[in-house]
Amino acid sequence: MSTRPISADDVAWDLEPLVDGQGDAGVDRLLDEARRRADDFAQRHAGKVAELDGPGLVAAMAELEELNDLAARAGNYAMLRFSVDTADPQIGALLQRVQEKGTQIETRLLFVELEWAALDDARAEELLQADGLENSRHFLRAARRYRPHLLTEPEEKVVAEKSVSGSSAWSRLFSEQVSALTVDLPGEAQPVALDSALSRLMAPRRETREQAASAITQTLQPGLRTRAFIFNTLLGDKATEDRLRHYPHWLAARNLSNEASDESVQALVDAVRGRYAIPQRWYRLKARLLGLQRLKDFDRMAAVTDEDPDVGWEEARDTVLAAYREFSGDLGDAAQRFFDEPFIDAPVRPAKRGGAFCAYVTPSAHPYLLLNWTDKRRDVLTLAHEMGHGVHAALARPRGILEQHTPLTLAETASVFGETLVFRRLLDEAPSPASRLSLLAESIEGSIGTVFRQVAMNRFEHLVHTSRREEGELAVERINELWVRSQEELLGDSVEITEGYGSWWSYVPHFIATPGYVYAYAYGQLLALSIYQRYEDEGEAFVPAYVELLSAGGSKAPEELAAIAGIDLADPGFWDAGLDLVERQLTEAETAAREVLDARDG
Repeated sequence: MSTRPISADDVAWDLEPLVDGQGDAGVDRLLDEARRRADDFAQRHAGKVAELDGPGLVAAMAELEELNDLAARAGNYAMLRFSVDTADPQIGALLQRVQEKGTQIETRLLFVELEWAALDDARAEELLQADGLENSRHFLRAARRYRPHLLTEPEEKVVAEKSVSGSSAWSRLFSEQVSALTVDLPGEAQPVALDSALSRLMAPRRETREQAASAITQTLQPGLRTRAFIFNTLLGDKATEDRLRHYPHWLAARNLSNEASDESVQALVDAVRGRYAIPQRWYRLKARLLGLQRLKDFDRMAAVTDEDPDVGWEEARDTVLAAYREFSGDLGDAAQRFFDEPFIDAPVRPAKRGGAFCAYVTPSAHPYLLLNWTDKRRDVLTLAHEMGHGVHAALARPRGILEQHTPLTLAETASVFGETLVFRRLLDEAPSPASRLSLLAESIEGSIGTVFRQVAMNRFEHLVHTSRREEGELAVERINELWVRSQEELLGDSVEITEGYGSWWSYVPHFIATPGYVYAYAYGQLLALSIYQRYEDEGEAFVPAYVELLSAGGSKAPEELAAIAGIDLADPGFWDAGLDLVERQLTEAETAAREVLDARDG
């Protein structure tokens, strides 16, 4: 019997359970069944939602959950297959077919949302008290917040139908273009994937980093105007929809979806922008550690020590499982199943989507994780991060398909918390000041990337959406200029932005597929750090509350969910408290840096 260690190359997911092992035919079967049930549901309930009594509403919501589950299984099967091979035309065709059939189902059921929103508040609240709505009550209450922004039913159907050949199609084209990018790097016999080239920016040799940055910029140039046209088209499309739906500004729809007030989001953005001195302070220290007068943009992710150990898949798995299980047996058991069964796709492959993500899928199935594993220690933290999402999804499965997901503002809570658990474990085991500094640097830069850089990217989105609405279609050079402006505010004089960096906005999928998404990273990071601080203060007594928080999924408003863990999101000082924790870690890093510099100079 072979005892060969498991490598990331051996770790691939099996999506067939989503479609009962029937492949593409299973997708069509599920969607046809969902469409049949949607037609039957509409025949019985269209125009009659106002006539439902409490038990009738309970039965209707249970039926909607079942048919949405069918569509979700089919949709996730196609999406996940596409994410690991964006170049296969048959998979692309399957995804398009799923989107078209899914939209037909969506339009058939639009009347539910519209008729439910049209009920007067007293009648709606009376219905919401019915027994049996435990997995849909918050969903129904939250749906009524869209009342001022809904169109008529015929108009909503047109918008939904046209999105398949409109915004969804443009987003798919962007994804295919970016996934196909390969970079010619010095010393490599073959072009490498964009993610692999970006990882070179962490190399200890400055020449390697500079060459990688130059090669990435060259790779981005040929398709830049096409990607800019896609971006312009989607910016214009969103401006039109926001106008028709009477949203007051470009971010209002995202805030409503996140169940966050405009004021609270602006408070977050203002608080983070007011502390840009934190990343600038780190980058000045980093320049000293690297022996440079000043960093350039391609230096920001450079290793500050020579320590960059390779980490095999089995070691990473054991580290993550140990950290999760030490915190909670429930979390450990949930994480174990991802490794025991084929729910992770780990290797870097040609045409595979870059980055990492967790797909919640649907509560009747298990979540899936996608990684791009490169055998580096940072990959361990990425695994810990995505496992947090996975555990959150798994624990919230009993909430049902309508309330399994949290708003985006809380979606990063479990991932950042899990990453912090693993980081602290690695830090406690660090054998030397240099090793400790290396880990602290990775964590500081993770916080900078998740909090400060995401808010800077939010500022870029603000500039580009606003400019598109005021100026019309934006030239590539104008988009580049707005990108650089947002980055210069973040970096101040601590980092020199090179000429080629202006085009680096053009591979970021969030700007295209999910406008306004990025501030949720900062929201989630600061919330998770505050929750982790409560764990440090309370110890094991905190664990049940945290498990309860994850198990609640999206069944409550963000303020209520945070209150489970003892966090008051209405506190005006909340964001500064989270930022204080980031600054405290920076102070730890400065102390470790002094030890390393003293040893080096001595």
